[in-house]
Amino acid sequence: MAVKHFEAEVRREPSGAVLDLRGEINGFAQEALDAAYAEAEKENPGAILLNFEEVDYINSTGIALIVGLLARARAAKRDLSAYGLSEHYVEIFNITRLSDFVNVFPDERSAMGDRRQQENLKPEA
Repeated sequence: MAVKHFEAEVRREPSGAVLDLRGEINGFAQEALDAAYAEAEKENPGAILLNFEEVDYINSTGIALIVGLLARARAAKRDLSAYGLSEHYVEIFNITRLSDFVNVFPDERSAMGDRRQQENLKPEA
């Protein structure tokens, strides 16, 4: 089986930054994942959304990298959400309790819709 190298691209959306992830998330993904997350943080978005639609494989090191992103998001008081996970990885997020801290959605539309709804519910300052 050929290893699919990891790539990440950042997209800006009105409700936050989206990290489009591709390939395998393992120890070799750390540098690219950290760089993409740092790029996403630059404009201080209220939320970062991880797009897993084109992720083929996540090993235990990859889960640890995602936990690291969660720690960074929580330290910055930023929402971290995910979508596009296969049923298997949704189950992994549930077993590891990542889903207690990372909102998991089936697709980008539902994730963005939830984010817009949260924005509308915030009290005005």
